[in-house]
Amino acid sequence: MRQEIDLRSDTLTKPTPAMRKAMAEAEVGDAVIDIDPTVERLEHLTAEILGKEAAAFMPSGSMTNQVAVRVHCDRGSEFICEQDCHIYQYEQGAFASLSGLVAKTIPGQGGVLKIEHLRGQVRAHNDHFVHTRLLCLENTHNRGGGRILPQADVIESCQWAKSEGLATHLDGARLWNAAAATGISEAELAAPFDSVSVCFSKGLGAPVGSALVGSRDFIEQARRTRKLFGGGMRQAGIIAAGALYAIENHRGRLGEDHEHAKQLGDVFRSHEGFSIRGNSIDTNIVAVEIAANLGSADAWVAKLEEHGVRCFAISDQAIRFVTHLDIHSDHIRQMRDIFARLVDAKA
Repeated sequence: MRQEIDLRSDTLTKPTPAMRKAMAEAEVGDAVIDIDPTVERLEHLTAEILGKEAAAFMPSGSMTNQVAVRVHCDRGSEFICEQDCHIYQYEQGAFASLSGLVAKTIPGQGGVLKIEHLRGQVRAHNDHFVHTRLLCLENTHNRGGGRILPQADVIESCQWAKSEGLATHLDGARLWNAAAATGISEAELAAPFDSVSVCFSKGLGAPVGSALVGSRDFIEQARRTRKLFGGGMRQAGIIAAGALYAIENHRGRLGEDHEHAKQLGDVFRSHEGFSIRGNSIDTNIVAVEIAANLGSADAWVAKLEEHGVRCFAISDQAIRFVTHLDIHSDHIRQMRDIFARLVDAKA
């Protein structure tokens, strides 16, 4: 049988046997009424790794992001974000629906906001204007092709935000990848921010869950908002155990995914008319731009799927591939052969 190569997302990973065992044997309690000991261990470890005082475990990265903006902003105010960021593009405008907030989107360079993009973007205090309350960044940047934000730019942007009286939040769903690729610790990457969201269900391979970290006071407010949004969970230790296993055992192997992504990028670079968004592969996401004369992204997605390769179109002329725990070197070799045949057939 033909082997399917599923590169749509790193959320597709299946729990390893050892992770399943940890989940099955997890010590649990009612995390709403009292304490679930496994959730508590996960929260303490996550806060420690990220260098923050406290953490709150939640079902998804969308929830951690939306809880963060809700806590940081008062109703009717705005936050600043890069125009292609996940909070704005992929969370159904929940900041408006749930919290009555406005997003002020700014185009960056490949997803990176620099200080020159931010200066002058805070609203003047005037009865006609909303209040600007928050700066949100995303690291790594999904639509930027897994781009790592340069730490110097992050520090400068957050210092600017502080000088303007703004809070700062990082959507760090794939911050683990940024740390693995740069050698900069998660704590150092998180240090400039008041709050940080991280996912366990992407590169780390856990089946469910994200965490929001920040000060104790912030997380106390976040827990109340989590409950408001329907995120209170009972014997959540069963899923927290998967996340706990992931951060204790899978962070060290993320470099394999990055290497596979670079190998995959070489597959496309070797064919005329295909290029890598931003001309760089920083982590585990490969965003491939396709020349218009070679057909649309949707057409290439369909062709690849006919040959057992699954991916997503992210624009009319771009497709995205994501390497992960369940993708191995032989998959990349198969992908190279399949793509070469498709390009030859097109020619």
